[in-house]
Amino acid sequence: MTARQGILALKKPAGMTSHDCVAKIRRIFSTKKVGHTGTLDPEVTGVLPICIGRATKIAEYMSDYGKEYIGEVSLGFSTETEDAHGEKVTEKTVEADISVAAVKEILKSLTGEIEQIPPMYSAVKVNGKKLYEYARQGITVDRPKRNVTIYELELLNEDETIKKDNPIFSFRVRCSKGTYVRTLAVEIGERLGYPAHMSSLVRTASGPFSMDDCVTFEQLESGEKPLEDYLFPLEKGISHFPKWTVKEELLFKIKNGSVLEAPKELEQSPFGVYNEEGKCLAIYELHPSKPGLIKPVKVLAID
Repeated sequence: MTARQGILALKKPAGMTSHDCVAKIRRIFSTKKVGHTGTLDPEVTGVLPICIGRATKIAEYMSDYGKEYIGEVSLGFSTETEDAHGEKVTEKTVEADISVAAVKEILKSLTGEIEQIPPMYSAVKVNGKKLYEYARQGITVDRPKRNVTIYELELLNEDETIKKDNPIFSFRVRCSKGTYVRTLAVEIGERLGYPAHMSSLVRTASGPFSMDDCVTFEQLESGEKPLEDYLFPLEKGISHFPKWTVKEELLFKIKNGSVLEAPKELEQSPFGVYNEEGKCLAIYELHPSKPGLIKPVKVLAID
């Protein structure tokens, strides 16, 4: 039987780590060649693209995707983890209704390139150790600041005010890789003058994959249709790369990882090299030391 290969858009359930999801997919698909494309916190649900078989070769390029989320901010108290699952840190009663116009102005001010400090409960490494490992020991360490880009930040509430007796509102954010949406929720609260936390979060898109593309574990295990029917071709995973389609006479050289003359029409690097049937054979980049040439980064072709 031909090994299954491609990209699975999993609708990740709450309560599972990304690693848990990979382990379960390995069992369902009976293969060890499985890899995810960027972690989701255990309680976060939504789009988690998973590479299977030959598609694992492109997983690293998929981790750079922009993401889209729907998050919920709860005002009134903050937590250690910046979400609903941590210990309460500070508390302040919301004593007056908040105008939606004020919230929208804050969201506008946070759109564009912003600076974030990763939360202590995160997988960022400091001195070779993950921040959440320090946090679990009660140790606070200096964390490196990072610049991220918020492309869109939209309030989803339709009422004119956020009521003081239920100070909760939702937003949709489209952002760059590396954005901490928990931290964004806390920042929105701080700018409104209140401690806050992110009370729920759903990832609605990761690169070209959306919720409409997703499949659940229940569907995979139902046996309703063959597992390979749920897989997208690996080409979808690198659809954000420039594309170079080659004639048959170059196929042998590309499959063998040869250095080639750079095509005039391509200036960006890296890029996908495709045959005339639309299959990606390799990922190439401009040669770092030999102008006018290109070299392979990944050879994907199979006989």
